[in-house]
Amino acid sequence: MSSGSCCCVDAPWMRVATDRVSVVGTSRFVTVALHGGRSAALSAASGFIAGMTAHGITCLLAEEHFHTLESAGQVKALTPETERLSELVVVFGGDGSILRAAEWALPLDLPVLGVNLGHVGFLAELESHEAGSLISHVVERNYTVEERMTIDTVITDRDGAEVWRSFAINEVSIEKLARERMIEVLVRVDGRALSRWGTDGVLLATPTGSTAYAFSANGPVLWPDIDALLVVPLSAHALFSRPMVIGPHSTVSVEILPGNETQAVVWCDGRRTTDISGGMVVTAEVGEHRLRLARITERPFVERLVRKFALPVDGWRGIAERNNPC
Repeated sequence: MSSGSCCCVDAPWMRVATDRVSVVGTSRFVTVALHGGRSAALSAASGFIAGMTAHGITCLLAEEHFHTLESAGQVKALTPETERLSELVVVFGGDGSILRAAEWALPLDLPVLGVNLGHVGFLAELESHEAGSLISHVVERNYTVEERMTIDTVITDRDGAEVWRSFAINEVSIEKLARERMIEVLVRVDGRALSRWGTDGVLLATPTGSTAYAFSANGPVLWPDIDALLVVPLSAHALFSRPMVIGPHSTVSVEILPGNETQAVVWCDGRRTTDISGGMVVTAEVGEHRLRLARITERPFVERLVRKFALPVDGWRGIAERNNPC
């Protein structure tokens, strides 16, 4: 999960934005989520709640943040009854905070709008210094919603009985538990054997997750509007162990081969986990629910990619040309 230092966000930019908006909401609810351990997130959330209150919009808060922020404005506790009233989730934090909020928002089909207070913030729509118009965009519903693929995963035992089920926004990772031993796996696509690997693990990622764990494992970057499953082996000892992009109608399964002494662990987005052992199978396919991200700008993905990774577009050739113009 994303963590670490962040840019400070001052609440006044939120309050200034409220002066420019004349649209008044009636019986509207917006959920506010945040990284509770960061003073910048609390400050930003407090200013946003004040701005929403000025326009008659109630903010819904999880119990862990309710008492800290209840004095900021018009708020209600987030409960199974009130959550269905929400039209949007606004998150103040890094990618980890956005993933936590999306985990809750996914089955409700709620759009998520992230303000980045972390490091990379690939899922965020706004950086902290860009958030001056946030209140007006939310009040006027001046945003579009981008939908992205998710993964549904099921784990079965030796007899084919289901033992665990979850979903993933970024990736499902199957990793060895013992540092000194590899796990032996058999990868199948649509029930047909593809390859057997001795490996540290296997990643099954979405296009959204292609710029997360899978990127660090040398997987390809996929544009987020693609529907595809990305299979990335981790340090596999095999003749064929390349990252693969699988079509959206296919099912990928990873079997921990029977007799394998080394146990493994399955993680979904680094948040939900279970241990597995020899004979068990992890199956992944395109998820039932789609991640809905609220977008304020029409910024192309290639621009986000260059900006988030600070890519040197000119490369060493361009730098050399500038240094030696002759």
